[in-house]
Amino acid sequence: MIRSMTGWGESERDTVVGRLRVEVKTVNHRHFHVSFRTPPGFDRFEADIQGWIRPSISRGHVSYSLSLDRNDTADTEELPELDLVRAARYRDLLRRLTDDLGLAGEVEIAHVAQFGEIFLSPAARHVELEVDPEVIRGVTEEAVGAVVTMREAEGCRLAEDIEGRRVAIAIQLDLVAEGAPKRLVAERDRLRAAVRDLTAQESVDEERLAREVVYLAEKWDINEELVRFRAHLEHFGEMMLVPSGEPVGKRLGFLVQEMHREANTIAAKANDVGIARASVAIKEEVERLREQLENVE
Repeated sequence: MIRSMTGWGESERDTVVGRLRVEVKTVNHRHFHVSFRTPPGFDRFEADIQGWIRPSISRGHVSYSLSLDRNDTADTEELPELDLVRAARYRDLLRRLTDDLGLAGEVEIAHVAQFGEIFLSPAARHVELEVDPEVIRGVTEEAVGAVVTMREAEGCRLAEDIEGRRVAIAIQLDLVAEGAPKRLVAERDRLRAAVRDLTAQESVDEERLAREVVYLAEKWDINEELVRFRAHLEHFGEMMLVPSGEPVGKRLGFLVQEMHREANTIAAKANDVGIARASVAIKEEVERLREQLENVE
């Protein structure tokens, strides 16, 4: 069964430094892409996180958010610290700048304090060491599991609509196949009547008329297009039944593209009101299929 590319999931877990929360959202995208939002110190896990997500989500834009609500004890016991070595380096550089450029004034605390790197936050110092990567992995996989469940449920609803479109196309193709031979008979009768009106003769050169009908039959032949279109529809239905989790959106999109090509050819060779109307209906359904498939994994 197909899966949608739209999903959402979250998971939480208590750790020694606070409550860890992961939220994962996915939307449609041509390829697999992940954007991260994590606290300071967690960016080093991004490559691992992407590896934990990839086995479950093969296509779509993934928005990954990780937050940490620190414990009260941690907030009171762990206070910011000063990086004196870095602060002294900034002071010396500023003094060198004033000396070399001949600038007036002394280097003051306000100048050095503008460089935020001299202040070390507790999160940046300790979170990396205190949070077990396996905990992050567990929370991430739980959130991703919720995303997959939602994508599968949405995929079921998409599949119902897509199957209805496929059946509607098959019905219109049957109407085209039924009307195709009749138009040649009608054209033959029209040509015979036109010759009689122009020549005022009852008899018509049947051999010449037969050659003209054969020429039209070759020019208007849509049997190959119908055979290919039905083959695409059958293949489309088979891929809709692949095991859940196997991405088929791109392959289904290619088949829809080929269906659109065949529908245009049938419309160009229609030369019949009924076939022309059926061709328009087919192209409308094919376009709706294309729109739905933009959100299929």
